[in-house]
Amino acid sequence: MKLENCSIRARLALFVSIAVSVLCIAFSIVLLFALNKMATQNLTKEVTAVGELTAYGVDHGQLVNPLPPIPQNLIRPVQVVDPQGHVVAATRDLQHRPLMAHFTPKSPRRVASAVVCNSVFPSSGCHIVVAQQVYRNGDWTVYSAAPTLPFFVYPGMAALLVTGTVLFTGAVAYGARHTVAKSLKPVDAIRAQLDHIRSTNLGRRVPVPKVKDEIYRLAWSVNETLDRLEHMLEQQRRFCADASHELRTPITAIRVQLEDALRAAEGVDLSKLCDDVLPSVERLQSITTGLLTLTRFDAGAPCPRQPVDLAELIALELRSHQVSRRVVLQLTPGVVVNGDRAQLRQLVCNLIQNAQRHASSTVTVTLRCEDGDARSAKGVAALEVLDDGAGIAVDQRETVFQRFTRLDSARSRDAGGIGLGLPIARLIAERHEGTLTIRDSDRGARFVVRLPLDPQPGDWQ
Repeated sequence: MKLENCSIRARLALFVSIAVSVLCIAFSIVLLFALNKMATQNLTKEVTAVGELTAYGVDHGQLVNPLPPIPQNLIRPVQVVDPQGHVVAATRDLQHRPLMAHFTPKSPRRVASAVVCNSVFPSSGCHIVVAQQVYRNGDWTVYSAAPTLPFFVYPGMAALLVTGTVLFTGAVAYGARHTVAKSLKPVDAIRAQLDHIRSTNLGRRVPVPKVKDEIYRLAWSVNETLDRLEHMLEQQRRFCADASHELRTPITAIRVQLEDALRAAEGVDLSKLCDDVLPSVERLQSITTGLLTLTRFDAGAPCPRQPVDLAELIALELRSHQVSRRVVLQLTPGVVVNGDRAQLRQLVCNLIQNAQRHASSTVTVTLRCEDGDARSAKGVAALEVLDDGAGIAVDQRETVFQRFTRLDSARSRDAGGIGLGLPIARLIAERHEGTLTIRDSDRGARFVVRLPLDPQPGDWQ
């Protein structure tokens, strides 16, 4: 099985096992090296002590061959060499053997040591040899030796370290796996809950752990995502229902009118029939156009930018459409923003048409420049569209920007709107990094659009 296909528990346990085993092996090597060095130093001291005992005998003229036994714990190979370089005395195991070493202490030192590897020793192998000089009618040299220690010093020590490494690694790996498994239990609960969430029961939420760790934050994020998803799906259902209802109304009207005309085809006035059907067709066209616009905006359609003079745009829009109420213009010339001309014209058109439908007699359109904020250091263009109608209650000011929403009373279906003009207008403002809000007014509804001014209008001339 590939490592990437293993569970998090297994991968973490494997990683911890490898890391701990490497650390244990490194620690064991360092420990053995330190123990070996300490044991070698002690052994060298013992070998030196043996040589010192023999040197004492040489110094006092008590030299015999073979050398007499030394206490049991200090039995080592020893040779005594006279000033002429001849072996004059040695322990029994080195009788009639050549010199075990050829180095002597360098003045002013009287003791030197080295590791010697040759076949002069009965046990062969390498030995630690200590050379000590004694002066008695010349420089005599006493060589004492002992076999070098293996790296692991004692076999039992190596076995203990290996066993400890295996047991400690296994214990840490088990503990790591158990800890991760316990820590991931909330994740399993979250996954199990998500598996049971369907479009029909989006009200369910994943369990949130009590401990405020990473999994706690994950659970909160998942629940917040589910909240947004539930809200979006609810909006989609409501949107589909409202769209179906809005489309059914003109389609039903057209069908009834055509069926009536078919029942009495001889007496049908074609011109009157077209006049009766045309409003429903226009309403149907308005709905489909609005839906297509919303779909394009929701899909993130690009928004080409160019300098747009809002005063000229508003004047052009008013000349292009027949108005049913008196329009008062208070426009500051030269207010230029950077945006899509067609979309900005649609925004102005939607606001003016909305005001025309609900005004009692007068619509006031105001355009001016205002100070901006950190995002729009050059200032903002403020466009206000005010009608003198019934106005909008404070608690309903955000409701009118929901799709297919029409308020009761004055802003009803009879007013002729389809409930898409204001949502589209707000989306256009937001696509241009601006805002569309409803502000307080003495009478009627006051819609305010704030758009960043073109930062470098001279570049577009």
